Amino acid sequence: MDNSNKPDRAPCDEGAVVATTRATEDLKGSEGEEKVLNDGSMGWPNLHEVGEELVSLGRLVWPIMITSFLLYSRSVVSMLFLGRLGDAQLAGGSLAIAFANITGYSVLKGLAMGMEPICGQAYGAKKWAVLGQAFQKTLLLLLLAAAPISLLWLKMDSILLYLGQDKEITAQARDYLLFSLPDLLAQACLHPLRIFLRAQSLTRPLTFCATFAILLHAPINCFLVSYMGLGVRGVALASAWNTININLGLMGFLLLFDDVLKPWAGWASFPGDLREWGHLISLAVPSAVSVCLEWWWYEHGPVYPGGPRIGGPPPGPGQARRECGPLRVCGLWASGLSLHRGGAACVGRMFTDEPKILALTAAALPIVGFCELGNCPQTAGCGVLRGSARPTVGANINFSSFYLVGLPVAVLASLRLGLGFLGLWLGLVAAQASCAGLMMYTVRNMDWEAQAERAEKLTGVAGEEEKDDLEASLLAKATE
Repeated sequence: MDNSNKPDRAPCDEGAVVATTRATEDLKGSEGEEKVLNDGSMGWPNLHEVGEELVSLGRLVWPIMITSFLLYSRSVVSMLFLGRLGDAQLAGGSLAIAFANITGYSVLKGLAMGMEPICGQAYGAKKWAVLGQAFQKTLLLLLLAAAPISLLWLKMDSILLYLGQDKEITAQARDYLLFSLPDLLAQACLHPLRIFLRAQSLTRPLTFCATFAILLHAPINCFLVSYMGLGVRGVALASAWNTININLGLMGFLLLFDDVLKPWAGWASFPGDLREWGHLISLAVPSAVSVCLEWWWYEHGPVYPGGPRIGGPPPGPGQARRECGPLRVCGLWASGLSLHRGGAACVGRMFTDEPKILALTAAALPIVGFCELGNCPQTAGCGVLRGSARPTVGANINFSSFYLVGLPVAVLASLRLGLGFLGLWLGLVAAQASCAGLMMYTVRNMDWEAQAERAEKLTGVAGEEEKDDLEASLLAKATE
């Protein structure tokens, strides 16, 4: 749920990508001690090595964890203001956010992840110009992708009305999406900028910028929503303002510090690299598919409560979405308190006073917590696969787990077994368990010695004959 509005599941994910980039340099000890078994798999580390790695990862990951919390807090603040505007505004805003996540934010985030293995391995090989070239190409790729997404958002009301959505809620959702277009463009810049800095293990600047932006977010909402009276439009503009503030802070950091690599490095040779875009796209598209497959599953869940009402007659066309909006918000925010059963009611009342929604939130909370236990190894494994330039494997695992296992279980449990909303979360448990198992099996059986050799080839140090392998041609440009 993100970047923008999906809970950013990145603490494990982003740290895993950075750690994987570094992993191939650590396959041998400092004294040449072999850490790879004869079959190419990794041997079990001792406790001292585990402790050292935990300390190293801790320094890297804690800013990412804080940043993820701050970025997700933006959507929570936005939902609080939407809830205070009324049920129709909250339902319309929730519908717009789901539509934006499915058609826009998930696509941009996934496409941007195609530059992660390029930047990480280029930085390890000290091919500095490649980082700037990868940033520039990814930025242009995301801006190009934002064009058709924007056109789709402009036609969003016609699509929803055709599907039978309530006119009042659709009007609120349309206003939210139209005024979210600046945020779409700002996100297209933020994603490659985050990856560019993270490849250099620069995670604290984003934390500071996100802290500054979230401190301004509530006052900006008050100004636009309450003082200016913009309503739903003001909430959307405030979210865009938040992303723009982060972008401005990061660009200021790059301009102020001379010892930091600049994303505009190598710009002069950029037009000549257009023919090499296929290598970036070959990584970006599978990454986008992997992200979207998981992200969309979370957005599909609230569709089922929009059908027959649990324990009552079928609602009107708009009533299902009115109830679904607060339920989605409470459920997602409750996932952050998934290990604290008593927090559900308190969190739920921040968004709604509807007794049925509060009861469903409290009942689903233990299942959500169990899902999060499986999510950690899953996202870590997915980060390993992306960091080693194997996003297609992650996409296949996500599709198999969420759509061949999780979705059938969710439909069976919620509709055939009559478990309703809880059945949807049981489907997620099945998806998370199968995904985590497949990820760990894949990572455990990776040939790390072959991956180390492949990383050398990808960074252009294994000879001219290997430059056709994935992004090797991109990396070789820096040496010309």
